[in-house]
Amino acid sequence: MQQILIDTDPGVDDALAILFAMLSPELHIEAITTVCGNAPVAQATQNLLTILSVLDLDQFPVIAQGEAAPLVKPLVTAAHVHGEDGLGNISQLRNADGSLLYRPANTEVSSITGIDLILEMAARYPDELVIVTLGPLTNIAKAIRKDAPKMRHLRKIIVMGGVFEAYGNVTTTAEFNIFVDPHAAHEVFHFGVPVHIAPLDATHQVVLTGERLHAEVDKRDSPVSRFLKDSTQACMEFYRQHVGFWGFHIHDALPIGMLTHPDYFESVNAYVQVETEGTLTSGMTVADLRRERQSSNPNAQVCIKVAAEAFLDHFFERLQ
Repeated sequence: MQQILIDTDPGVDDALAILFAMLSPELHIEAITTVCGNAPVAQATQNLLTILSVLDLDQFPVIAQGEAAPLVKPLVTAAHVHGEDGLGNISQLRNADGSLLYRPANTEVSSITGIDLILEMAARYPDELVIVTLGPLTNIAKAIRKDAPKMRHLRKIIVMGGVFEAYGNVTTTAEFNIFVDPHAAHEVFHFGVPVHIAPLDATHQVVLTGERLHAEVDKRDSPVSRFLKDSTQACMEFYRQHVGFWGFHIHDALPIGMLTHPDYFESVNAYVQVETEGTLTSGMTVADLRRERQSSNPNAQVCIKVAAEAFLDHFFERLQ
């Protein structure tokens, strides 16, 4: 069983990834830390508790709240995509009696910071802990700054972020997680521990249509399936209006799938750099992904291909 810490900024696609991870028996989710990104960090923490409330858990991962601002840049959020609460506006949903349909899980948020929890877990599981990042890399960069020797004993970091040979989803050249904190991404990518990246080039290969989602939900009648339907409506409507199809890309689920079913993914070694200052290109990730030109000094493995239908089948098998 793999020891996992998830660092996240929930986020609709984060929510699906967290449920996917929690329901995967190969993974033991030791801890979850929140970070600013899709929503301000306090809202991200509340969203995490709401996501976990959907599951019938006897024991929760340790939860800690992380950083409220990127290293250098002012915070940019994504309420226009994920809803005002960052979770598809499910905080507005009510039962027939007027009570909230979704409430935060009844569990404590740790009194220590997200950075300190990351370091505590790195020390507890030396050379075993895998960190999966679903948001900006601010917490990870600050943990490295605070105690690099402990962080050097991570088994690996799996990052949902970046874009190389496709268009970005914030600017033409930048993906959201890297755009929000490019300085943190630069520090993490050049730290020296193994980094595996699931960029938009890969996540855009996995298209979850509204028809497929509703068909899968209609097969089941469970808290998880109802949450999937309720939390994704705002995001799918955004895609209908701005991307051109009813559905969305489940970006953050891919790093989880890279752990649970690695044979669905194809990666290349690359030397990845991050543009931190460009007026037009801030947050751009740069690497040569051509196989015949793989770097002699790679700092990352970049996913370039996904068995999309097999992955979606695997994803829905877990989210019963």
